[in-house]
Amino acid sequence: MDEIRILIVDDHGLFRQSLARFLEKAPGCRVVGQCGSATEAALAFSAISADVVLLDFDLGDGEGGDLVAELRKHQESAKVLMVTAGMPETSTVRVMQGGASGIFLKHRTLDALLTAIQRVAAGEVWLDSGEVKAIVTSSIGRGEQPDRARTLTTRQSEVMRGILDGLTNKEIAVSISASESSVKAVIQELFRKAGVRTRSQLVRIAIEKHSSDWLQPEYAESAARS
Repeated sequence: MDEIRILIVDDHGLFRQSLARFLEKAPGCRVVGQCGSATEAALAFSAISADVVLLDFDLGDGEGGDLVAELRKHQESAKVLMVTAGMPETSTVRVMQGGASGIFLKHRTLDALLTAIQRVAAGEVWLDSGEVKAIVTSSIGRGEQPDRARTLTTRQSEVMRGILDGLTNKEIAVSISASESSVKAVIQELFRKAGVRTRSQLVRIAIEKHSSDWLQPEYAESAARS
């Protein structure tokens, strides 16, 4: 992708405008529009083509999470990155299951946001560790039980968490003291276990069907001992 077209949806004008100025100067990025409310965003989705939509959760006149389905009606290929100060656990799960590509917390740096945008635009998923914890906590609250036949090994669990943290293969390799080729092999194992072909599909399956086991280290450790 030569240029990432970005639509910003946030009801805080100063934040929205400052973010737009930053992204306009970032190489490979172009801000194609700004919206200050859920109503404006719903109208913009049918008029402005974007590769990535930066969507705040609390928009004053509505929740950003409710707009994901509306965006899909007009632009199936556009990626949604929630950029928020925080979200309830139930909303975190609902937004990711609804088709968002990631959640970015506003207390992080602009450089980190740029990285998140680039990875989401490339088809990857961005989740801060706190959002992973929220997804796990929510699944436990619903009383979901792990499918032991599909439980991950310790190494698979480490790589899975690296993917959820938005790390590249090289970064995962460094974090777990393994070679990059080894990490690639484990990712292929995860693809086969989940029945998917891409990272984004893998993350969605992990969140929707296996958050109570794949995202919790103790299950992987137990499986490795069994």
